[in-house]
Amino acid sequence: MSAYLNALGLVCALGRGKQEVGAALSAGDPSGMRAEDHWLPGRSLPVGAVTAALPNIPAHLAQHDTRNNRLLLAAALEIDADIQAAIARFGHARIGVVLGTSTSGIEEASLGIGEFLAHGQFPPRYDYRQQELAAPASFLSDCYQLSGPSYAISTACTSSARALLSARRLLELGVCDAVLCGGVDSLCRLTLNGFAALDALSSERCNPFSRNRQGISIGEAAALFVMTREPLLPTQAPDCEDCPAARPVALLGAGASSDAYHISAPQPQGLGAQAAMRAALLDASLNPTQIDYLNLHGTATTHNDSMESLAVDAVFPQGLPCSSTKPLTGHTLGAAGALEAAFCWLILHDPQGRLPPHLWDGQADPACAALQLVEAGMVLPRPAPHRLMSNSFAFGGSNVSLILGHLDAPAESQPSTTTQQSAPAPVQVTHV
Repeated sequence: MSAYLNALGLVCALGRGKQEVGAALSAGDPSGMRAEDHWLPGRSLPVGAVTAALPNIPAHLAQHDTRNNRLLLAAALEIDADIQAAIARFGHARIGVVLGTSTSGIEEASLGIGEFLAHGQFPPRYDYRQQELAAPASFLSDCYQLSGPSYAISTACTSSARALLSARRLLELGVCDAVLCGGVDSLCRLTLNGFAALDALSSERCNPFSRNRQGISIGEAAALFVMTREPLLPTQAPDCEDCPAARPVALLGAGASSDAYHISAPQPQGLGAQAAMRAALLDASLNPTQIDYLNLHGTATTHNDSMESLAVDAVFPQGLPCSSTKPLTGHTLGAAGALEAAFCWLILHDPQGRLPPHLWDGQADPACAALQLVEAGMVLPRPAPHRLMSNSFAFGGSNVSLILGHLDAPAESQPSTTTQQSAPAPVQVTHV
């Protein structure tokens, strides 16, 4: 079953909102990756930090006040009108929340624990529930007073890709009529120190698929979709009937695998990655030649890039345009799957079909299979409908591939003018 992705809110190192992020994405603007020296002792690292002003958590939800939830709220407010329209049509009990995360409120929790160790008591702001992995989903449900299924998925870097897959299952099973789905992760010392302990962090902006690559760069982001079985009328009508923005975008296919090869290293030939990509193609009833662009996982670690290049070459022997967008945003971990699916969504809505260029030093690694990496100015290769794939691979051998594409909206699927209840008031917040 295809599931429509009707609205998108996002914030990341490229900016806040579809227009700002889309412009920076297509331009290949890496200016959001900035060196900061307060994450690791004695070391400066490039990180994809969000510098946009974030909304305050509403006073009645103060127990949810973490940076992670403020990032999530920023994304939600971008599509607040669409969320309110879904509530008005389907009712609070028929809307679910499925999010991917790996950090939740760990940064705030670690600061609270630090104060406890230093002074023997927790600070007033400390709330254990903030660090629970389900915290972002609980916050979003409380924020919009939703009573449908609400949970978080934490499978490292596939978390939010799996959230989209899980959201589609809730629709298939008839449990929900709409699902707010995506991912959110915030920068935190625990994460950065953990990857430093693995010797996986690059001192320079990450350099995927180069022989000179040193490792990953970390970032933060939130990406949130409104997913339904049928297309909903946009709250803001597109400028033209025939432009890409007027064509509904759907999750056409999804594939997942678990090769369980190693706790932190991928299977060298990318067998699990191949299985996920082939499963997504089968799910979407597509063959490899029908995919127009691939957003690579592309972390710039030695093992990931090697295995992914081999896997992509095996599944797409004819080649296809592909790029890693992590040099633009950093690796946003639990948010990466949804964020990079969001980038595919933006490409599909771009009137020119501009593709994000692959930023690297151009020094190919002979140990990697040659890929058709996107250069500046490249666009989608043929007229719509287009189908784009996004890869996410994680510790423990977790692999997910998603396929997004255009679908025409059937006339009978347009929402009726009757609603179950009057539209609720928009969420009220202030900004910092």
